[in-house]
Amino acid sequence: MLKRKEFILGAAAGLIVAAGATAGGVITWPGAHAETRPGQLVPSAGAGLAFAPPQGAPLSFADIVQQVAPAVVQIEVEARVERPAGGGIQIPGFPGFVIPGPQGGQGQEEDAEPQTARGAGSGFFISRDGFIVTNNHVVADAVSIKVVLTDGRRMDATLVGRDEGSDLAVIKVQGDDFSFVSFEEGAQPRVGDWVVAVGNPFGLGGTATAGIVSAISRQDPSGQSRGLVDFLQIDAAINRGNSGGPTFDIYGRVIGVNSAIISPTGGSVGIGFAIPASTAKPIVDKLMRGEAVERGYLGVSMGTLQDRERAALGLADTVKGAFVADVTAGGPADKAGIRPEDVIVSVNGRDTETGEALTRIVAGTAVGETLRIELYRDGRRQTVTARAERRPPQSELDALQNGSPGGDSTAPQAGAETIEGMTVQSLTPALRQRLRLSNDQRGVAITAVAPRSKAAQLGFSEGVIILNAFGRAVNSPAELKSAIEAARAAGRPGVMLRVQSPRGGSPVSVALELSED
Repeated sequence: MLKRKEFILGAAAGLIVAAGATAGGVITWPGAHAETRPGQLVPSAGAGLAFAPPQGAPLSFADIVQQVAPAVVQIEVEARVERPAGGGIQIPGFPGFVIPGPQGGQGQEEDAEPQTARGAGSGFFISRDGFIVTNNHVVADAVSIKVVLTDGRRMDATLVGRDEGSDLAVIKVQGDDFSFVSFEEGAQPRVGDWVVAVGNPFGLGGTATAGIVSAISRQDPSGQSRGLVDFLQIDAAINRGNSGGPTFDIYGRVIGVNSAIISPTGGSVGIGFAIPASTAKPIVDKLMRGEAVERGYLGVSMGTLQDRERAALGLADTVKGAFVADVTAGGPADKAGIRPEDVIVSVNGRDTETGEALTRIVAGTAVGETLRIELYRDGRRQTVTARAERRPPQSELDALQNGSPGGDSTAPQAGAETIEGMTVQSLTPALRQRLRLSNDQRGVAITAVAPRSKAAQLGFSEGVIILNAFGRAVNSPAELKSAIEAARAAGRPGVMLRVQSPRGGSPVSVALELSED
């Protein structure tokens, strides 16, 4: 017992001595008044204690949410869905997931009613008279749109306009006395700023989550925006149903439109993406006025120059640019003489160090504007001039790059032409690679077939190669069209085609019945 008391008295005396030494500057405790080493970053809250809450950080987000929540709405849609050829329904937002339907066979109607599925998203009033901002993918292909307000009112909405490139859309409800919020363009978000997301995840309307800006200038992880948008990355939880909802700063200003997440589970893991207000506002303004969103177009397939390409081209390590993989036949780049394997380093004096940078710069130019393009070819830097054309809809560009998934797409493709229900295209290097064709393959490729067309009835699908038409070799859509016109002028009700299956084998001759017009 005595030893324990002596130990306690000794410990207390030691603490008193240590405290006195610290006050006198004799001892420096680790982490207290530590010297700052060169390059060390020391967070500071400004005046006051070093560990005080950051200036402007709210103790609660309740006041912010209470003020902005009335402007946020739930969006319910019924949309057309794809029915695969083998039966079943393709659910929007779940690629590859099909609900089985009736099996083919006797008694199945060929012209069944189109199938619809219900979906949900979020949006917000941007004006007092009923204009609502949301995502394009929320309302695309919708046959009906309903909006649910925070007070429980359900209202029919109409589509005003949508833009595939940015994934933005504007809808409208009748009325002139709605609470609304505004985009913040002046104050640019910084990494670490507080954000609040309000929306309709999994149908749970009015859900608010908070977090910070995790990063800026992120590229779309899905690749669907094709480099047209520099996203904000946020860690406020957003899930299915949050699409189209607003991201607010702590002053209740809209700094982004929630659009996408990265998730291995389908739910939030703290990696969300929002379209910045500075990008969204001018597009939304155009859509509200009923105007189409036009972007410049060059007509190249490209990516960021990589080390292996730089080495193969004999370029210096310091060269950065967009590597041209393919050029769309008849497009602005083709007319300007740009070739595959060119490396574009600047447009109108602005550096294009990445493929995304080239896309954004060209997209930001006016249709008809002259583009002064600096590029490397055969190791030498040179200048070419092109004239920007109107960028095709994103769906057409996607069809050109990825191909039709089932042979039933009727969207015309850049550098292609639709003839007798078949979308055909010359064999470009990119198309040869996608279809796994040899360099000496001749003909034109079918990239899509219209449903119920004569070509579809023959079983033509993506990848079929047309070698010959009306006794003439064809290596371009124009040559195929000319041969069919010759057959029609000769009074033939059909034309004999020599075709090759995408699975290989020997070519076969097939008679294609011609349409009447």
